[in-house]
This record gives sequence, C-alpha cells and structure tokens, in this order.
Amino acid sequence: MTTLDSSSAAESSMDDGGSNGSHHNHHLQTLTKARPFTTNETYKEGDRGKGEDSEAEVGDREVWKTFSKSFRQVQSVLDRNRVLIQQVNENHQSKIPDNLVKNVALIQEINGNISKVVSLYSDLSSNFSTMFHQHHGAVASLKDGDGDDEYDKGESMEA
Repeated sequence: MTTLDSSSAAESSMDDGGSNGSHHNHHLQTLTKARPFTTNETYKEGDRGKGEDSEAEVGDREVWKTFSKSFRQVQSVLDRNRVLIQQVNENHQSKIPDNLVKNVALIQEINGNISKVVSLYSDLSSNFSTMFHQHHGAVASLKDGDGDDEYDKGESMEA
C-alpha cells in the first residue's frame, strides 16, 4: 500500500495600505491541503478470474505508479511556490528597493509554476480518462459473449 500525504501553507503579512502604515493584514494562504492518498496494489482473492490476476495487477500497479509520480511532481512544484511566496513576503516586508525588484522575478517564477501545475493536472486528467476507458473497454470485452444476454443484446443493437 502506498500513502502520499501532502499539506503546505504559506503565511503572508502585508500592509493594507492604511495611512499610518502600522496596520497589517495578516492571513494564512493555503496552497494545498490534501488528505492522505492511499492506493492498494492488490485485490482480494476472488475479485477476478485466475487468468486475469497477474496481468491486471501489473497494469494497476503501473497506473498507480504513474499517478503517484505525477502527484509527487505537483507537490514538488507547490512546495517550491510555498518557498517563493515566503521569500516574496519577506522582501515586501523589508521594503528594501532591491528586494522589491527581486519580487518581480520571484512572482514570474510563481506564475510559471502555476502553469506547470495546471499542465500536470491536465495530463493527470487525460491519463486517468484514458486508463478508465481502457479498463472499461477491457471489462466490456470480457463480458461480451459471456452469456449475459442483456449485455449482449445491447452490444448487438449498437452494431
């Protein structure tokens, strides 16, 4: 069984633009807050026919391995953004002109990382959809012609 646990947050404190400059708006920005992600790589005995077990389990392991890798990549980028956001906040609070100039590049990197996360989630969604349809197609082909008249009639009507 594989368990991935992820949560990270960035704390930010910025001037609210008040006239005396002593007023601070302090808030907690949550980047990710995920519950543990658990996968089971094997199935209970009897869930599948004997001939399908090893091939299906290997396929399932590969699917979960791919998804886990993608989730780790996403978490890595989110962790990097957390660090960058903390640096931006520190630079902002310092009000040192050079540090404020550095924030431009840091914020650009944060935006680029957000694009990476969107792309990774898009790929995950596409991969999940593909795997789902492949699995659904495999199950349908196993049921086709197995004596399940209702299912077979539905298949012959479409043909």
